[in-house]
Amino acid sequence: MPPVRERRAPPSCLRSNLKVLRAAVLALQVGLAAALTGSALAQAYPDATEQPHTTDPVRLRALATRREIHERFARGLRAESRADWQAAIAEFERIIALDPPEPAGSTARYDLAIARARTGDYTAAALLLESALRRDPGFTAAAANLVTVEVLAGNAAAARAAADRFVALAPASARARYERGIVALQTGDLAVARDDFRALLAGDPAYAVAHYDLAIVDVRTAQFDAAELELDRALAIDPSYARARFALGTVYLQTGRRAEARAAFDRAARDASDIMLRTLAVELRDRL
Repeated sequence: MPPVRERRAPPSCLRSNLKVLRAAVLALQVGLAAALTGSALAQAYPDATEQPHTTDPVRLRALATRREIHERFARGLRAESRADWQAAIAEFERIIALDPPEPAGSTARYDLAIARARTGDYTAAALLLESALRRDPGFTAAAANLVTVEVLAGNAAAARAAADRFVALAPASARARYERGIVALQTGDLAVARDDFRALLAGDPAYAVAHYDLAIVDVRTAQFDAAELELDRALAIDPSYARARFALGTVYLQTGRRAEARAAFDRAARDASDIMLRTLAVELRDRL
């Protein structure tokens, strides 16, 4: 559920469409990661920059700086597209050093954060995304990816704060609700997790993943009948959803239905593409 960044009209051709190419290089999604990975729209750059029609030194310097920013954005995005994160980092750091006005300033910090996160430097990435949001509080892509970065860094409290900000910024966003629901589930705030997953399902009852996540909340609160109902709904939408099938097997075990549990684990083992899930399903099946 990639966020779409809404902005005021850009002051020049620098921002024409800076987001489509970035979407292709932005895979931060992390299972949650999955994602963990926000998207953005891209800028189309002309082949050449028009020659300046002035002889004023101050104006010439400003035009040269604008042209450098323009070209470094293009080079940075090309580096990202080939996963050359160090080259991308160098380009975006230079743009930030040139101190461009908005929206280029927050965009450069956002792009640098993505490159830093892809190298595993989540602390630097989080600081850059925070800086981007201070410059542009409405930057939804930065808010979305800040949640992902904090989750990847293992900062549960920071991830929850980022998720709350994302929902406040984009309350109608399915991604905002999903990410906060996942963070709330991981941190044990089951009431918020339940509310967010229910909100997702109110908007899209055919969202199998939300049925599964809501079932996990129900399992955590020992509401096994409700969990079974949500898992049945998820599997009606996607019969090969191995993780939901496995969870249904655990619900059957909790309610003393060993034969049904064995059948569920057997089907989960056959459907699972995740080798760890498959191995666990086989192990539980063979114990019954």
